[in-house]
Amino acid sequence: MITSRLAWPLLSLTLVLTACPAPPTPPVVVCPQGLSSLAADPAGQSAPGAEPGAVLRALAATVPGAVDWDAPHVPGEVLVIAGGAGTSGLSAQGLAALSGVRTQGVLGSLSRAFTPAGETDQAFAARLAAAGLRVQPNFVYRALATPNDPGFPGNGGVTIATGSGDQQVTQTYLTRIRAPQAWNFLAGCGKTPVGAKTAVVDSALDAGHVELNGRIAEQASFLNVETGTTTNVHATAAAGAIGAATNNGKGLAGVSWNVPLMSVEVLGTSGTTTAVLARGLNYAVEKGARVINMSLGGARDPSKPTDPGDSVLNSALSAAAKSAVLVAAAGNTAQDGVYYPASHPDVLAVGALGNSDTALACYSARPNTVFKRALDVVAPGGAGYGRCPGTTATQDMLLLAPEDQYELAAGTSFSAPLVSGVVALMRAANPGLSAAQTRTLLLSSLNKANKLPMLDAEAAVRAATR
Repeated sequence: MITSRLAWPLLSLTLVLTACPAPPTPPVVVCPQGLSSLAADPAGQSAPGAEPGAVLRALAATVPGAVDWDAPHVPGEVLVIAGGAGTSGLSAQGLAALSGVRTQGVLGSLSRAFTPAGETDQAFAARLAAAGLRVQPNFVYRALATPNDPGFPGNGGVTIATGSGDQQVTQTYLTRIRAPQAWNFLAGCGKTPVGAKTAVVDSALDAGHVELNGRIAEQASFLNVETGTTTNVHATAAAGAIGAATNNGKGLAGVSWNVPLMSVEVLGTSGTTTAVLARGLNYAVEKGARVINMSLGGARDPSKPTDPGDSVLNSALSAAAKSAVLVAAAGNTAQDGVYYPASHPDVLAVGALGNSDTALACYSARPNTVFKRALDVVAPGGAGYGRCPGTTATQDMLLLAPEDQYELAAGTSFSAPLVSGVVALMRAANPGLSAAQTRTLLLSSLNKANKLPMLDAEAAVRAATR
């Protein structure tokens, strides 16, 4: 995330919905028949396909694949997948292999097994696999950010000043994705731009921020010693892009004016792990999330496969996708292909546009001859000041920062929440849509005029209500 703190007073932004023009001018908004009778279900409690324990059951059916032991993972432990709860589903041979080994339950059939002294993690895993156990590393994932830029939190920030004083910055990304047109369409149909329950699977967020206060439906933290301590900068920005308080005369506007947000804390100062992320996904599904935003990914060796072999997370993602639309940032290195978990087939991989709608930002992940996984959607992510040539600080995205502050930032971490916000509008406008139907309608409504799959909020909402 490329960041620079802003020093000016809070911006005043009042959003006004206008009625459709009266005849003889043809109405701008044409509501599909029956739309006004649709009851929005922001909480997502009746989400089609939502089943308690779906992620947990998927873990029990996990089939390990090829594993990249060079990918970042928690040292001194491996993950063991049993056939039932805890280690009770293990065979006698498997239990014997774990005799004397310290274990800790994570989620249902998933446990951590701590590597005995004098043995490498890979050798330990091989020994357990030889005994018939399903084993893999506890992979490490981190917030998708651009840490070398001076504006990244902790690096001092960038002061935005001119000879005439501080500059006023607007959310040009909202008009670029046609969010106002989507809001006006819903207003013409007698509906406000509410959103379905959306989980921000990320760092902690500042729930007391004036733009988020009272908007957090659930909060849970799954941090442990491997993830490090809490931080709230990254998720505060992502959550604000999805659903900051809107039409309140303060600060900025979210894509969805009123959306129940879930704060699912999995990212700490050291990132997150397979085990922690799987627990977070399970929690989001159990609590009825209909959209799950993941602005995170795994750093890896560019010569290795995009998926490091994380069978546990693969299963958790596939299970969650049955009831929730999964959205993930594609990554902030242009040469390494789409990062995982965005590269998972059940996840919408989101790339970043820079200051133009005709080209990806210089930092945005993209397919190449080695890593061919395509971007599903692209959305504004900030120009990349300090990294992309010819850019200025005010071309980055205006976002929330902790303690009632605002910041300029760039990265696919902030393109993904724009997509999540639009998906939340779609699923609230038509609660009867399944996750798979919503995903298909979103992809069919993209603006490809510039040969890029650009997010179009109005087209997506219209498609969802037909």
